[in-house]
Amino acid sequence: APAEAPALAVPRDWLAMAERGLRHSDPERFALLYALLWDARAEPGLLRRPTEPRMQRLSAMARAVKRDAHKLHAFLRFREIDTAEGPRSIAWFEPEHHILEAEAGFFVRRFAILRWSILTPRRCAHWDGEAVTFAPGARRADAPAFDAAEDLWRTYFASIFNPARLKPEAMRAEMPKKYWKNLPEASIIPQLMQGASGRVKVMMGQEFVEGRKQRGSHRPGE
Repeated sequence: APAEAPALAVPRDWLAMAERGLRHSDPERFALLYALLWDARAEPGLLRRPTEPRMQRLSAMARAVKRDAHKLHAFLRFREIDTAEGPRSIAWFEPEHHILEAEAGFFVRRFAILRWSILTPRRCAHWDGEAVTFAPGARRADAPAFDAAEDLWRTYFASIFNPARLKPEAMRAEMPKKYWKNLPEASIIPQLMQGASGRVKVMMGQEFVEGRKQRGSHRPGE
């Protein structure tokens, strides 16, 4: 740009939304942001106008990236393998957007003591205990399909599953089926859902019996 070109003032919250929007998989994301910045020169309030169609599109893209990052945090499962350098935890995930590099820090903070790799079709992240490095994408076959912790995940999930609060539609919205194939606990979800009504009846029966016992332990007039 010419040295005498005027500075362009950009709202700070728009910068945050734009940064997130750039991670979206939409191939037009760069053109969209460029067009908004270009037109904002003549319309200073453009980037503060949420009803502008392009701003609405950018906002929707940023929300989609945020949801994708949340699913990565919630549904990533490491599986341990032995290597020449020692144990390494490897996970496979299929994000919808370009989120891995931005979210790698989350896993560094949470699993700092592990040596881990996160493999995705677009990009891979590797942590050696000191630094994260990135590499080209991988295939599902490059990640282990099973490890000894699988049964622990199933046991834990079954223990926290509350049949009285089962809402299948809400559960599928929060944990879409496309993620199930990479979740060890997902294999028991159909079984837990199928037996939910029976477990609720048992729980209600136990509560009824306990209630009668408690009422029977008091003498009349007490």
